[in-house]
Amino acid sequence: MPFDFRRFDIYRKVPKDLTQPTYTGAIISVCCCLFILFLFLSELTGFITTEIVNELYVDDPDKDSGGKIDVSLNISLPNLHCELVGLDIQDEMGRHEVGHIDNSMKIPLNNGVGCRFEGQFSINKVPGNFHVSTHSATAQPQNPDMTHVIHKLSFGDTLQVHNVHGAFNALGGADRLTSNPLASHDYILKIVPTVYEDKSGKQRYSYQYTVANKEYVAYSHTGRIIPAIWFRYDLSPITVKYTERRQPLYRFITTGSRGQRSLADYSPWGRKESDRTEQ
Repeated sequence: MPFDFRRFDIYRKVPKDLTQPTYTGAIISVCCCLFILFLFLSELTGFITTEIVNELYVDDPDKDSGGKIDVSLNISLPNLHCELVGLDIQDEMGRHEVGHIDNSMKIPLNNGVGCRFEGQFSINKVPGNFHVSTHSATAQPQNPDMTHVIHKLSFGDTLQVHNVHGAFNALGGADRLTSNPLASHDYILKIVPTVYEDKSGKQRYSYQYTVANKEYVAYSHTGRIIPAIWFRYDLSPITVKYTERRQPLYRFITTGSRGQRSLADYSPWGRKESDRTEQ
């Protein structure tokens, strides 16, 4: 009798007339198909969804800015006339500008009693400050009321990205209406350069910042010092970069095929026919 090498076949086929379908097996098979479809759609959704990768490094990202940072300020002083409100800018490079008016607008509030100041200006990339005060007024008021609401304070480009939640407008909504009217307000800002690069490679430059604040009434040998709203800033040497990426195709293929193969090992229709026959 000739030797038959097929005896070494561990997974032998069973004739179809020896197998018997059941309702339980059909239900399990349908459930497994639906679950595999769910896993496939989940993997597909993860593949086409943009991934945001962030990194930190030490550098000045926007070297074409000429050493300038654009600032957008929107603040309301409901108890101070517009003719008294002014913006002053100072820094360690020797800049000292009182009553900055370029790209700024004053909107009267409460029938002219108050004022809303909106301004677009630039600052140098060195420590300094800008402050809202009455210093540029032709005549100083006796008791200027510096209670205020900050609607917006942002630096650089405006980023409207849902997946990036940063402190780009950390002072937005700050309400100091219940403060001492004669008090000065100091906002200490630590500005962090931020770069956002989309899938096309286009970069936008913005700045996040942290803030600490204090409120005080200052005096000198001549009496009480005129209050102001100070924004004192310093720049961090660390840059935060966000990059849009998508998963590579090979990762989607290998992940999906591995998940489907694992499920097939445990599904009734993916098992060997010899296993089903033994049941």
